[in-house]
Amino acid sequence: MKYLHTMVRVSDLERSLDFYCTKLGLVELRRYDEPKGRFTNVFLAASGDDSAQVELTYNWDPEEYGAGRNFGHLAYQVENIYALCQRLMEEGVTINRPPRDGRMAFVRSPDGISIELLQKGAALAPAEPWLSMPNTGSW
Repeated sequence: MKYLHTMVRVSDLERSLDFYCTKLGLVELRRYDEPKGRFTNVFLAASGDDSAQVELTYNWDPEEYGAGRNFGHLAYQVENIYALCQRLMEEGVTINRPPRDGRMAFVRSPDGISIELLQKGAALAPAEPWLSMPNTGSW
């Protein structure tokens, strides 16, 4: 058995690609348009590691998707959690659970999918503004 991917339904493909690729840094591996089924699948992965993929599924006919809290979250290991969170904030992304411990943070995609960011290796030393930053919303 081999893990292939996690599928996430998205309501706005371009907005989601901006979040996952431009802001979060994932890379588009391939795209599949299915006119008969009226959907597009886009497969993404962290740069240099296509073994853990996210499949964005965009249904061409509008649908409302619930909060999906029971889905859980996607998790990515990052080189510098403080630098990434700072860049995400500058790009307008809300840091729902700041990396107060220098190790873990949560953000949400445009469709409300929780994304866990985990510091590679040992936790970074606690630092401001993260140390005193409160949680925002749910994560």
